[in-house]
Amino acid sequence: MNAAPPPPQGRRFDHIRALFVQTPASLVGYLIGWSLMVAMYWPLAPRGPMLAWSGVLAALLLVRLAHYLRFRRNPDADDATLHGWRRSWKALVLLQASCWAVAVWLFWGLGTPYHRVALMLVIFSLGLASVQLLATQQRLYIAFVCLLLLPAILRIATDTSQPWHWQLAGILVLQFIALLVMGRVQRSALDQVIRLKAHSEKLAVQLHAEMGVSEQARRAAEAASRAKTQFFAAASHDLRQPLHAMGLFAEALRQRSHDPEVASLVNSINESVDALEGLFGELLDITRIDTGGVDVNPAPVAMRELFARLRLHFEPTAFEKGLALSFRGARHVAFADPVLLERVLRNLVSNAIRYTDDGGVLVSCRRRGDRLLMQVWDSGIGISEASLPRIFDEFYQVQSQRPLQAHQRKGLGLGLAIVARLAALMEAPIGVRSRVGHGTVFSFEVPPGKTVRALEPAATQAKAPLGLTLQGRLILVVEDEAAVREGLVVLLKAWGASVVDFDTIASLQAWLAASPPGAPDLLLVDYRLPQGHTGLDALTLARAQWPGRTLPAIVITGSTIGGHEAEAAEHDFHLLIKPVLPNKLRAMIAFKLGVR
Repeated sequence: MNAAPPPPQGRRFDHIRALFVQTPASLVGYLIGWSLMVAMYWPLAPRGPMLAWSGVLAALLLVRLAHYLRFRRNPDADDATLHGWRRSWKALVLLQASCWAVAVWLFWGLGTPYHRVALMLVIFSLGLASVQLLATQQRLYIAFVCLLLLPAILRIATDTSQPWHWQLAGILVLQFIALLVMGRVQRSALDQVIRLKAHSEKLAVQLHAEMGVSEQARRAAEAASRAKTQFFAAASHDLRQPLHAMGLFAEALRQRSHDPEVASLVNSINESVDALEGLFGELLDITRIDTGGVDVNPAPVAMRELFARLRLHFEPTAFEKGLALSFRGARHVAFADPVLLERVLRNLVSNAIRYTDDGGVLVSCRRRGDRLLMQVWDSGIGISEASLPRIFDEFYQVQSQRPLQAHQRKGLGLGLAIVARLAALMEAPIGVRSRVGHGTVFSFEVPPGKTVRALEPAATQAKAPLGLTLQGRLILVVEDEAAVREGLVVLLKAWGASVVDFDTIASLQAWLAASPPGAPDLLLVDYRLPQGHTGLDALTLARAQWPGRTLPAIVITGSTIGGHEAEAAEHDFHLLIKPVLPNKLRAMIAFKLGVR
């Protein structure tokens, strides 16, 4: 759709400004023509007419120069002023044309034929130069050309004393017609240029306005995205608290009752809590990735330490299903983002255990050329050929050829989508091979890294004992959520532990100030505490009370935004994300007390 042309009034004043801008070039042309005429005819023409003609032409040139300088001093003059200047400018142009027409009448017939040819060329050159200057002023241009050439044509045609006068007049007639045509073409071209300029300015204004709207929309989208992420984080944290308490109370109920039906109900409750935990984690992860809230910070990653954390997290689940969880290649060091790499492997191992009922899961790391090949193998139900292309799509869940168990059906279908996006952020695309009924292997490659310190030997970790006893152990609990704190106390006491619990840093300080007789065996604290305190403050206070002892610590948090890995290394604690199922808590406590 063509843009509407600018109003005629606006175009006309654009033309007027163009006339003044080109004035210096036209003055130079007239000066050259005047110099040639004086040089040719000064020895031939009578002194009086030559001086009179030169004086008039020189005066006109000076007046036009003054006219131009006035425009230069006020280039942004209003339209009314420009309109007045245009009238005087047109009068000067026409006077100059008349002056040159008089020159033909004065000087034609003097000198040799070469003088007459030169005179015709000067006149035609002036007409040709006026095409560029006057074509936009159509009537003025026609008047100028007529004043310039028609008297010359008449003078030459009527000079019977010269041979070929009719032929020379005919040549001037053809030049006259050519100048009229050229003027028309030039005017059309200039009009088009001015229309395009006006159209470009209009588009620039529209583009600027649209860019402003687009920028506002972008800022609104970013604000909405941040709000969505904050909402998910807050909702996740707040909803995890009651789920966490529910799991603790359910396990405490199992400890107090030996009824098989109660144990079955407790198992169902724990499975539901575990499923909701997975849903919260997946929704929050996909939101953070889509809103650009995940940074990639590569660093050397010791596979021995990473595998130790994965074993600690997943071995209780694998043990309960009767699966072997194996790790190979712990001697290698990768160069990747430690948090993203661990999250990718966690999701893959979690999926492998979920869809495997017999056999085991193997996590391996081995050299392949100048890269490290990471793989997660399982002997599970496998994925059909038709489903493989879509397994990394959001909300897609594989349709198995056999009925899935309840623990296999849970989830939104976001786990592998998260894995694919995190791997893409690390520039390590995920590959997959699978056979239905035989198992699946997921693979990706990362660069090798160099260790910056000697690797510590992996801690020997026994399978989480189902009948864990904490007899004679004192555990210090700091948790501000009453239901969660009560659930922890009930469960820990059911496992045989003695418990001292606090809801604030102030109450912990008061207890420590009373000089308790013995140090606790384990610190179990919530990360977010009232009045701006954190669980790190609780760890610092407790450890300062017994500086000669190393107090093992577990920190529990309901927030998954902002990794706490650096804090965990600095303050020597292990982190659990709410809701914490009792078997995970039991395995972590056994690990912490076993290695100390």
